[in-house]
Amino acid sequence: MFRLHVVQAALGDCLLLAFGTAAAPRFVLIDGGPAGTWQAHLRPVLTDVVGPGGRLDLVMLSHVDNDHVLGLLDLAADVRAERANGDPETVRLGNLWHNSFARTLDPDGAIATRLAAAMASAGAAAATMTSTGMALQGIGEGNRLRQHALALGVPINGRSLANPKPGGENTPITPDTLPRALRLGNLRLKVIGPSQANLDALRADWLAWLDAHEDELADPQLAANADRSVPNLSSIIVLATADGRRLLLTGDGRGDHILSGLAAAHLLPASAPLHVDVFKLPHHGSIRNLSAELFDRITADTYVVSADGTHGNPDLETLVLLVDAAHRQGRAIEIVATNRTPSTDALLAQRDPAVSGYRLTVMGAGGHRHVVTLA
Repeated sequence: MFRLHVVQAALGDCLLLAFGTAAAPRFVLIDGGPAGTWQAHLRPVLTDVVGPGGRLDLVMLSHVDNDHVLGLLDLAADVRAERANGDPETVRLGNLWHNSFARTLDPDGAIATRLAAAMASAGAAAATMTSTGMALQGIGEGNRLRQHALALGVPINGRSLANPKPGGENTPITPDTLPRALRLGNLRLKVIGPSQANLDALRADWLAWLDAHEDELADPQLAANADRSVPNLSSIIVLATADGRRLLLTGDGRGDHILSGLAAAHLLPASAPLHVDVFKLPHHGSIRNLSAELFDRITADTYVVSADGTHGNPDLETLVLLVDAAHRQGRAIEIVATNRTPSTDALLAQRDPAVSGYRLTVMGAGGHRHVVTLA
């Protein structure tokens, strides 16, 4: 068995993998969506699919943006409260993969300290309403998730989930630290990114950005320009395989990092595209993370995009690139979207599904999840 439960997460990401067998299912949770996702959608899905008191073998936070981490914070906080009160726990948390900012990009705390000082100068509004402020918030939210995991005794970044190494959180989840696929029953999780080189480059980007912009943040006009260039955080990217089927999980990863990671793992053929059964589009279908080359080099039968139109996601340009690439390659595809958006409406208007050879499936209004069955 191999199923992907795409949980309604508005502008964010929340995915539940079910594997194993129908008689003995097992589960991995990837991201938890933004505020409100836990109570409105993720809790009902876990109760229905995993069952009260069931176990998640692994919880994976792709990165610390609040549209991925806040639902996990709510989940962990509720489990801690249930345990403290002696109540039955909604789910049992087996392991956590979480590349915290401090342990991947900022081991000496220099970036967070300088960022906090700059935000203090910018004022309260900037601390909550800008990309810079949200990045600082994400650092704190990631640390809160770490504290919940430690309080619950959940191992962090174990190399083997059967026997996690103590102190594994000090080593990030990368292809360099975990070169072999993690084996969980019939499931294999091959880490594609971020590489250590990606993390080193991102740390350098953060320091260079601070050198260039931290003095500008107190000036609203200059701060707006600086805010548009805030470095992105780096996502855990994983190729999941079970029962001969493949699922590419990308978080908010950059397209060039996805391709370079697959190439480094010898999974990207030089003369033909890599074909997966399901491709979760990175960064909610933002064109900033995608390219025509990505859709030429990686093909799929089903493409999943989690977005609700916020920030224009998924971008119409992304959807058109995808449909045109598949049509050019002579492939019929399905696009699974968590929400109807202006861009999905525009795609239908500009590219007739019957002519272009695609099917658009939108999660039902008010629904908690859409299930993609791989095997």
